[in-house]
Amino acid sequence: MSISSPNPSPPISPLHQLRIDLADRSYDIQIGCGLLDRVCAADFGSASSEALIVTNTTVAPLYAERLQRVLANHHARVHTIALPDGEAYKDWATLNLIFDRLLRDGFDRKTVLYALGGGVIGDMTGFAAACYMRGVAYVQVPTTLLAQVDSSVGGKTAINHPAGKNMIGAFYQPLRVVADLDTLDTLPDREISAGLAEVIKYGPIADDDFLAWIEQHIDALRARDKDALAYAVRRSCEIKAWVVGKDERESGLRAILNFGHTFGHAIEAGLGFGTWLHGEAVGCGMVMAAELSVRCGLIDAAYAQRIARLIDRAGLPTRGPALGAARYLELMRVDKKSEAGQIRFVLIDAPGHASLHRADDALVAEVIEARTV
Repeated sequence: MSISSPNPSPPISPLHQLRIDLADRSYDIQIGCGLLDRVCAADFGSASSEALIVTNTTVAPLYAERLQRVLANHHARVHTIALPDGEAYKDWATLNLIFDRLLRDGFDRKTVLYALGGGVIGDMTGFAAACYMRGVAYVQVPTTLLAQVDSSVGGKTAINHPAGKNMIGAFYQPLRVVADLDTLDTLPDREISAGLAEVIKYGPIADDDFLAWIEQHIDALRARDKDALAYAVRRSCEIKAWVVGKDERESGLRAILNFGHTFGHAIEAGLGFGTWLHGEAVGCGMVMAAELSVRCGLIDAAYAQRIARLIDRAGLPTRGPALGAARYLELMRVDKKSEAGQIRFVLIDAPGHASLHRADDALVAEVIEARTV
């Protein structure tokens, strides 16, 4: 299924708010600077509610105490847990550290969890919230570009299994997403590039004009120009909010948000989680998916080359690791979009439009051999 995305909004204001429209599970995405000092839980429950900030050992020294001070104005008790940092820790053992803390300190059903960090922290905090006492509230406070434009929005929560990425999880929506652009100032350059992969994907799948805008502003984005980042985050969230509002549980349309992810997840699992950043694997995966789109006769080679050039300009790899075609195919059969052992790929069928397709293993193997080193 292909989509026509909503029209973009005017340039961003100092604080902009988007709405994820999901009936009684609807919520706002706040985007702007200085928002970390304005995270408010007053409208989430009574003043007697308790809060647990879930963060990691990298982000905690930067922002945890600051958020804790703000939340102390709204919650009877605010605690913080700092998990080990990295995709390698997105597993049962680390998830249980959250449950251990909640149970040890007697957190109740009114508890609000705050996910302060990148995609790993957001996914695990959301999954913990979905499970603890059969569901408590949580708020996403993403501090990476990748999390602000993608993983914090839409309610996908999960942990990894050695056999596949994000295979154990739940759809569970947050109460709010608070994207403070100032937190991007402390990101390593590699993380900025990784986040740009998820920004770039919205162009080929939903908005070719946005792809052209990214091409024009890629250097400014890498340089952390706030105006450029603000528009990139806002437009990405606009597109994702529209898609999620149409298909919350990925029964059809929402699958297009996984452009590049089938190849990318195979790279992550094949190398070992954490060897490549998620955005690095997705960026390379988009180049491979674009090449497969060409070989399936859906787009011309020039459009695929355009995507590959942009991925390269973003500072991302355009060739995957040489795991071997057989290993790639084995890992991709575990992908959540597979049906009855058949791999389904999100492919570009026209500039700004994507859909799910099946492809012969031989054709996929040709792409893998051509795009790996």
